[in-house]
Amino acid sequence: MEARVTHDAATAATPGLATSRAILRMPREMLHAVGASESLPGVVESLGRRPFVLVDEAMLDNPDIAKALDTFRVNGLATLVSTDIEPELPRGCIDRVVSQARDHEPDVLIGIGGGSTIDLAKIVSVLIGEERDLSEFYGENIVPRSHVPIVAVPTTAGTGSEVTPVAVVSEPDRELKVGVSSPYLVPEIAVVDPRLTYTCPATLTAHSGIDALCHAVESMTSRAREVPFEYPLPVFVGPDDLSTLNAAAAVELIVGNLGRVVEDGSDEIARQAMSVGSTLAGMAFATAGTHLGHAIQYPVGALTKTPHGLGVGLLLPYVMEACLPVARPALHRAAMAMRSGVDGDVRASQDGDTATAQGDQDIRWAVQSVVDLRRRIGIPHTLADIGVGGSDLARLVELALSVRRLVDNAPGESRDEREEMVEQVVLRAFAGESEIF
Repeated sequence: MEARVTHDAATAATPGLATSRAILRMPREMLHAVGASESLPGVVESLGRRPFVLVDEAMLDNPDIAKALDTFRVNGLATLVSTDIEPELPRGCIDRVVSQARDHEPDVLIGIGGGSTIDLAKIVSVLIGEERDLSEFYGENIVPRSHVPIVAVPTTAGTGSEVTPVAVVSEPDRELKVGVSSPYLVPEIAVVDPRLTYTCPATLTAHSGIDALCHAVESMTSRAREVPFEYPLPVFVGPDDLSTLNAAAAVELIVGNLGRVVEDGSDEIARQAMSVGSTLAGMAFATAGTHLGHAIQYPVGALTKTPHGLGVGLLLPYVMEACLPVARPALHRAAMAMRSGVDGDVRASQDGDTATAQGDQDIRWAVQSVVDLRRRIGIPHTLADIGVGGSDLARLVELALSVRRLVDNAPGESRDEREEMVEQVVLRAFAGESEIF
């Protein structure tokens, strides 16, 4: 008999394990602590002697990173450092860095920075031993094998790229960003040191933090499905017990700390909580996947040249509202996590019955809380606010619908229903219209 794993979306409303079936993809090792970056020299030497380091230029002045790079050289590692990194990873940037890496012939790659930097390390690991063009790897499970091992060192709390099998790039001749998705992209080792986020500017903190919240909420509300245990497994398999538990914990941490850390970047406790929340959200969506907000942001980001986190954060309450009729149990679980993050306690509906009026009230409170959080951290309210025009809407819907791996991951009984949800989100997000907020 063929082994399959299933997950009923309704189980997301209950705190206990329901199926005991889950898929987890993770780095072989993760070091997550204040001061963890001090272990970076030993980590790198355990993997190779010719590191190629991709690092955000601003981080070269960070004493922890400067010390690690000096130690590489003192210990005789043939180290090449590149700061040639552009946000959203346009192809020109990728081509230049891949050329640098091939010339250096590294045996270990280190990505130190935000999501674009770590994603770039993933792309380099794919292309360094391949003659094929990057475009041949767009989509799922096309990367044939792992190449050079990656050490991921995030300096923002948001993308979760240190634990995910996804890299997103920009194509100049396309109207939306594209992704490479494969378990072979998961870094070998993740070194997560919240101390590296302490100097992250407020705007970047806001954009990366709301992105992590989107990862958590979308992974909880992604489409439940039956998955055959036959390789290669789909990259995104929908929510399960582990992803839902990780996502709920991430929601609680992020809603309780994102506003604090944007307003006061020196709040080390909030910084540490956001770092944990970001990684947990990354662990959740690494298997459950994201959906509507990310599918729509691909063309929105390409059109408006606005940051990824800003786009998905703007869209999040509209996405939650669109999902309400088809993902009540999962949204209620997310709402209870938000209650815990905001109030320190959980006031759930009786017996967790999210079909009750109280259950819907909890969800509506959660959607309004996201709207309030966006306002607090400076995320715009409508697509019009970031430069989208009325004449752009039909094309945005068309392009978002072309991102099938994400649209098909949205909740709903049918493809038509999910496509209607895309249109609803785009139109309401443009006009700022809602029945909830």
